Amino acid sequence: MRDDRARLLDILDAIAAIRRHTKEGRASFEADELVQVWVLHHLRIIGEAARGLSPETVATSGAPWRAIVGMRTILVHRYFAIDRTLVWNVVEEELGPLESEVLRLLARLGS
Repeated sequence: MRDDRARLLDILDAIAAIRRHTKEGRASFEADELVQVWVLHHLRIIGEAARGLSPETVATSGAPWRAIVGMRTILVHRYFAIDRTLVWNVVEEELGPLESEVLRLLARLGS
């Protein structure tokens, strides 16, 4: 079974992957279906990793884990309801704070 540290590292890896393919901005994201699929895939990874975090880690964090897992559920099961504007807003506004919180949690967990 994967522990919280491994799941938090999965989240950091997914954030890095999203950033690699969205650095050209929103217009590039909107115009490139492969980039959209790439981003959605890695957002699902973030949600799946978040879904497996221990209740103790979730309780000591200010991250919106429930919303993150909820987004994963929509991306997996309600793919016809995906809003690209919302997805881009997550990329632009939510990944930075999530990354900071994950780094804080990793520091707390130690090596």
